[in-house]
Amino acid sequence: MKLYNTLTRTIEDFKPLDENQVKIYTCGPTVYNFAHIGNLRMYIHEDILVKSLEYLGYNVKRVMNITDVGHLESDADDGEDKMLKGAKRENKTVWEISQFYTDAFFADIEKLNIKKADVIGKATDYINDYIEFIKVLENKGFTYVSNGNVYFDITKRDDYTKLSGMDLEQLKTASREDVTEDINKKNPQDFVLWFTKSKFENQAMKWDSPWGVGYPGWHLECSVISLKNLGEQMDIHCGGVDHIPVHHTNEIAQTESYTGKEWVKYWWHGEFLIDNEGKMSKSSGEFLTLSLLERKGFDPLSYRYFILNSHYRKQLAFSFDSLKSAENAYFKLKSRIKAINQNKENQQISDNVNKYKIDFKECLEDDLNTANAITVLYDILKDDDLNNNEKIYLAEDFDRVLSLDLLKFKEDKNDDVHEDEVKYIEEMILKRQNAKKEKNFQLADSIRAQLLENGIALEDTRQGVNWKKIK
Repeated sequence: MKLYNTLTRTIEDFKPLDENQVKIYTCGPTVYNFAHIGNLRMYIHEDILVKSLEYLGYNVKRVMNITDVGHLESDADDGEDKMLKGAKRENKTVWEISQFYTDAFFADIEKLNIKKADVIGKATDYINDYIEFIKVLENKGFTYVSNGNVYFDITKRDDYTKLSGMDLEQLKTASREDVTEDINKKNPQDFVLWFTKSKFENQAMKWDSPWGVGYPGWHLECSVISLKNLGEQMDIHCGGVDHIPVHHTNEIAQTESYTGKEWVKYWWHGEFLIDNEGKMSKSSGEFLTLSLLERKGFDPLSYRYFILNSHYRKQLAFSFDSLKSAENAYFKLKSRIKAINQNKENQQISDNVNKYKIDFKECLEDDLNTANAITVLYDILKDDDLNNNEKIYLAEDFDRVLSLDLLKFKEDKNDDVHEDEVKYIEEMILKRQNAKKEKNFQLADSIRAQLLENGIALEDTRQGVNWKKIK
């Protein structure tokens, strides 16, 4: 297994700390609103990472947090409290907002066949642990109190920017552009461990602490929840690339100051989903959710298929046209597998399958090249040396990772189409498309008429050609 490690900026051989178990931490959602499809892209890739490791024989323990306590809109301890913002928007308490959007998040990941983490830690369940964590940092001399707030002093860490590779001036620009300097801090990048005073009045979520009544800084939760559930060191920490310069940088600083050990061996980051305006976010008001895709008629697993045809380390441009193209391809793939499944017999599974299992594993081992892994699946369906039973066996085996419900079928009018007929229809559609490209419209029309005579109707769309059996 080879994975890109943000810390070393290289693709490395994956070697877990403990050969018997891989420990993974994934940053979870802030539950003040629905997850947008850009967020969900990252969770799909993390799901593939976990399932690939399990497919390759590793025993995986994955921990994820739920941020259900005030989380500022800016990493720089500035901006508006997201939980308060959600509560005001919907005239609910922050606790009601937290529960509603936590439930909504888990409903989304279930629709996308994303496996739940083994341990899910709510930030509000670890308040006493945060306080004990801060006490240790305080005793070690990494903190100071200013205006009632407890800050981490980043100058005590010579390696503070080892993950981002930025100098502090670059980091300041990246994280605090157009933000007024906080006069309470010794250094602009110092971050809050515990708030007792902030600009928010009537803060709903507050707890007693040695420093006064207040609430934790949001960087704390990932460090503490991982330490409590995975121990002082782990193999992989996942998240979006936007977390590199500040959130993950601060996590490393406080955690390694607490333990005195290297905390994470491999830092694993996914790139943005972008639209016409750039990175997708919730700040623009209306944003794309999985429910919106469903209301527009898309199957959630079509979105998963769309994501799996891209690499997690590359930005992916989203449009409804590109999603529709992916959905057409996904439905055709399932139709093909369905036809094969209907025509399979009790045939022997031979050693022929081993080559494809090796090819599939090699794609996963190649820094999770899911697009190539799907190509291997298509190669199987075209291989005349494999019997139908072997093809279904491999599709089912690969779906342990892909999780596209390849062998879950809905009844439709195309159910009685034989596999050979599916191949014939697809060949005729391709022949018709080539005729149209060559401006031989007479041939193209005759192909459509010939298929229609055989009970197959074609529908031309912007995304491609769909077909259905009409008699």
